[in-house]
Amino acid sequence: MKYSNNARRASLWLLLGVLGCTKKLTVLPPPAPAGAVVPGVSEELARDRARRISGVAYDLFLDIPWEKADPIRATETVRFHLTDASQPVQLDFKEQADHLKSLTVNGKPTGVDLRAEHLVLPAGDLKGGLNQVQIEFTAGNQSLNRSEEFLYTLLVPDRARTVFPGFDQPDLKATFKLTLNVPNEWEAMANAPLDSVQKLDLSGLLPGSSTYFFAPSDTISTYLFSFAAGKFTRVSRTLAGRKMQFLHRETDKDKLRLSLDPIFRIHADALQFLQDYTGIPYPFRKFDFVALPDFQYGGMEHVGAIDYKASTLFLDQGATQDQLLARANLIAHETAHMWFGDLVTMQWFNDVWMKEVFANFMADKITQVAVANSNYNLKFVIDHFPAAYGVDRTAGANPIRQELANLKDAGSLYGNIIYHKAPIMMRQLERLMGEEPFRLGLQEYLRTYAHGNATWPELIRILDARTPADLQAWNQVWVNQPGRPVFDYDLQTSRGIISRLQLTQRAEDGSARLWPQRFEVLLVYPDRVKELTVNMDQQAVLLPAAAGEPAPSFILFNSTGLGYGVFPIRKPLATGVTGLANPVARAAAYVNLYENMLNGRGIAPAQLLTVCRRALLQEPEELNAKLLTGHVSDIYWKLLRPAQRAALAPELEQELWRTMEQTTSANLKKLLFKTYQSVALSAAAQTRLYRIWDQQQAPAGVKLTEDDYTALALALAVRDYPAPTPLLPRQLTRIQNPDRRQRLAFLLPALAPEAATRDAFFASLADEKTREKEAWVVAALGYLHHPLRAAFSEKYLPQSLALLEEIQQTGDIFFPYSWLQATLGFYQTPTAARTVRQFLAAHPAYNPKLRAKILQAADEVFRAEKLVR
Repeated sequence: MKYSNNARRASLWLLLGVLGCTKKLTVLPPPAPAGAVVPGVSEELARDRARRISGVAYDLFLDIPWEKADPIRATETVRFHLTDASQPVQLDFKEQADHLKSLTVNGKPTGVDLRAEHLVLPAGDLKGGLNQVQIEFTAGNQSLNRSEEFLYTLLVPDRARTVFPGFDQPDLKATFKLTLNVPNEWEAMANAPLDSVQKLDLSGLLPGSSTYFFAPSDTISTYLFSFAAGKFTRVSRTLAGRKMQFLHRETDKDKLRLSLDPIFRIHADALQFLQDYTGIPYPFRKFDFVALPDFQYGGMEHVGAIDYKASTLFLDQGATQDQLLARANLIAHETAHMWFGDLVTMQWFNDVWMKEVFANFMADKITQVAVANSNYNLKFVIDHFPAAYGVDRTAGANPIRQELANLKDAGSLYGNIIYHKAPIMMRQLERLMGEEPFRLGLQEYLRTYAHGNATWPELIRILDARTPADLQAWNQVWVNQPGRPVFDYDLQTSRGIISRLQLTQRAEDGSARLWPQRFEVLLVYPDRVKELTVNMDQQAVLLPAAAGEPAPSFILFNSTGLGYGVFPIRKPLATGVTGLANPVARAAAYVNLYENMLNGRGIAPAQLLTVCRRALLQEPEELNAKLLTGHVSDIYWKLLRPAQRAALAPELEQELWRTMEQTTSANLKKLLFKTYQSVALSAAAQTRLYRIWDQQQAPAGVKLTEDDYTALALALAVRDYPAPTPLLPRQLTRIQNPDRRQRLAFLLPALAPEAATRDAFFASLADEKTREKEAWVVAALGYLHHPLRAAFSEKYLPQSLALLEEIQQTGDIFFPYSWLQATLGFYQTPTAARTVRQFLAAHPAYNPKLRAKILQAADEVFRAEKLVR
C-alpha cells in the first residue's frame, strides 16, 4: 500500500522535535553593497573568510523521504568563531530562495538575504567570538545523487553548497555532526562513527523509518563531507586489528565470493604501507567504504567512508591482469588520499593536483609491493604516458598547476595532466633528489601541516632544503607550464665505432624551454644491449659513455620509461622492437612509435598498424598486449578511411582469432577476443559473435560474464546485426541485477536502428534530469557517435558543443571532458573538424578552461585531417 510521504514526514518532524517552532520566512530586499557578493566562491571571498573565521562546526539533520521525487527537509546549526564582525558573513548556498524556510543568527530571527548563490548574514546580527546560525531549509538535490533505492553525496570540488549552506572552501575545515532519518529498510554510512540508531514506530499508520545518529566527524574540508544511504548489504571485517565496514549492492554470487576478501586485504595492505612510508599512523577515527553502481569516478576519498565505482571492485573469474591491477591501484590511490589530501589538504583548488599526484604516486608504490607480478615499471609506463601525452600534445594543453579565480570553475582543472603527467614529474623529482631525501621531505611536510592546509610552494621549500638541485627553476617548466619536449640525436661513427652521440631537446611548440630530466638510452645489438643514462640538463648533451662502443643496430630512447617527451625513432626500431627482452623497453618503444606517428615523424598510420599487428602475434606480456590492441583499434577506427577499414577487416579478424586460439594465457585470449569484437565488420565475424552471444558459449579458454555478453550484444546492435529477434531486449531479460538492468534500458534508444529514436534520445540529453547518470550518458554517447554511425550522428556536434557550458555547471568534474571525448573521439572528417573550429571562432570570449577541453578532445579529429589518406 502506498502511503502519503508528506504525511509521514510531517509526523516524523513533529515526533522527533527537530525543529521546535518554525519561524515565518521573511525575504529581505538586497541591501546596499557591503562587500562583493558574486556567484561561486571567489578567491577573494575565500581569503577574507579564512582571515576572519575559524573553529567551524556543523550540525546537520536530513529527513530522506521514501519517494525520490519528494524534497528532503533539513535543519542545520553552524557554529564559528569570528574575529571581525564589522562586515557581513557569506554562507555559500547554490539554490533558490524558496529552499530557505527560516534563519536564526545568535538567537535572533533574521530575514533571509539570498543572492548570487550566497546566504548573507548581516553584520548587525554577528559578534566577535563564537557565533551560532540555525537554518531550516530544503536540501538541494544537485549533488545528492538520488535513485529509487539509494542516494549518496559527491561534493567535490564546491558542491557542498548545492546541498546545504556552508563555508565551501578547503581551508575552512570543520567538524560535522550528522543525523539522518531514512526508510527503515536502508543502511547508512558517513564520515564519523555511528553513535546509535533509533527505529520510529508509528503503529502501522505510516511506513517505518530509522534515525542514524553519527558522532562528530574529524576536522575535514567540506568537499570531503559525505554520506550514503539506501538498500545496501553491510559487510564487516577486521584485519591487522582494524575494523572495516563495507556497503554494497552487488548480487552476483561469484563476484562476491571472488572479490570480498581481496577488497578488504588490499585496503589493509595499503594502510600498512602508508603508515610505514609516512611514519604517521592512520590519522582518522574510522576506515570504511561503499561500492556504488555507476559512480561518477573510480573512487572518492571521503574521510572514513570512501566511495568506489562498484564495477571496478567486483571482479569475476574472467578478470584480466589489467583489471586486477586497476582495482589494487584504485584502492591504494584512495587510501593514500587519507594522508595526501585529507590529513593535509590544499589551501585552494589551484593545488588540487597535489593530492592527486601523491595518491597516484603512492598507489604505484603500493601496487609494486602488494600485488604479485605487478611489474611496477611496466605498469607505470602504460598507465601514465599515453594518457599524459594525450593531453600535452594538444593545443589545449594545460600546466600541472593552474590558476583559479573562483571555485565554480574548479572542476575544469581535473584531467590527465593532473593524474598522469604529474606522477611522471614526481618520479623525476624523486630521482633528482634521491628516494630517501624525498621521503624524509614528504614526512616533514605531513607532520608540519597535519590536519591543516598547505600549498605547493610550501612543499617545494621543504624539499628544496634537502637537495642541492635548484627546484625552483625545475618547478617552473615541469609544473607551471604545459607542453613536452621533442628530442633528436646525432650519431657519428667511424669504421663501425661510435665517435659521437649527442642528444638535443626543444619544446614541441618551438620555444627554447628545457625540461631537466634523466632517462636511459639503449644501444641495441644483434646479440646484446647496452644501456646508458642521460642527464638532460642542457639543450644539447653529449653521451661520452657511448664513444668507443660499436655502432648499434638501432637506438631505443627512454628505454626504462622514466623520461618525458617525443623521443626519436628510426626504421630499424619498428622492425626490431619485438626482439627486445625487457617488457618495459618494448612498452616504451610502442609508445614512442605511436607518438611519432601522430606527429607525422618517420612512420605512417598504416605502417604502424602493421608493426602493432606483427608485435601482437609475439607479445607475451598482457599489459603490453593491451597497449598494442589499443593502438590497433585506434588506428583502425580513427585513421583509416571506411573503405580501407572494410577491406582490411576480414584479414585482421582472422589474424586476431587465430592468435587468440594459439595463445595459452586465458587473459590474453580474452583481450584478443575483445579486440576481435571491437573490429568485427565482416558478415562472417558478426555471425560468429552473434552465435556466441545467442548460445552464451564462449570460445575455448575464454571466460565471458554477464557484463561481457551485454557488451557483445551492444557491439552487435551498433552494427545493426539482423538477429531473428531484437538483441538488446533479449539481453535485458538475462540481467538479474537491477542496477545493471536499468543501465541497459537507458542505452536502448541510443542504439536503436531507427534514426528518429536516436534523434529523440539525443534531444533528451538537453534535459539535466536525463543526464543524472553520467556514466550511462557517456556510454550512450559512445554508441551514438560510433564510427559506424558517424555519418548520421555528425549533425549532433553543434548542439553537443552548445550544451558544454551547462554540462560544466550541472555535471560532476569529469563529465564535461567525458562528454566531449565520447562525442568527438572517433570523427575523422574535415567537416567535423570544421564544426569545432567554427564553434570556437563564433565564441571568442568562451570560458578559456572549457575552450582548452574542446581543443584537447578534438585533437585527434584535427590530426586525422592530416593523417588520413
